[in-house]
Amino acid sequence: MKKAIRIFSLLLIATTIMIACKKDTDPASKDLFVGTYKGSVSYSKDGNNITSSDGKITVSKVGETYNFFFGNNIPDITGVKFEKSGDNSYVSVGSGLTGIKIDESTLKMFVTKDGATWTADCTR
Repeated sequence: MKKAIRIFSLLLIATTIMIACKKDTDPASKDLFVGTYKGSVSYSKDGNNITSSDGKITVSKVGETYNFFFGNNIPDITGVKFEKSGDNSYVSVGSGLTGIKIDESTLKMFVTKDGATWTADCTR
């Protein structure tokens, strides 16, 4: 009886390990885009121009939307929705917030909204 319990326990442990280590999860479904990107960023509105070759953008996700937080006194962009474009790349969709392309390692942006323009060419 002890031998049967030992074998059953080993099978249970092996099954648990195999399930926990399953590798077929789609990387795009794991919020790979959340994080900090660094590179060239710029903003302009009403003659106010801010440009930085060493800018920083922090991307966060709340529910189904993404938020882009800039340094350098650049206003943030919030509430952006994305649509899958290719294997692990997404492009922004919706009114006024198109022009953002993001993947695991790059962020490219050309957004115009309410007379303001944001641009970015960043990596992480």
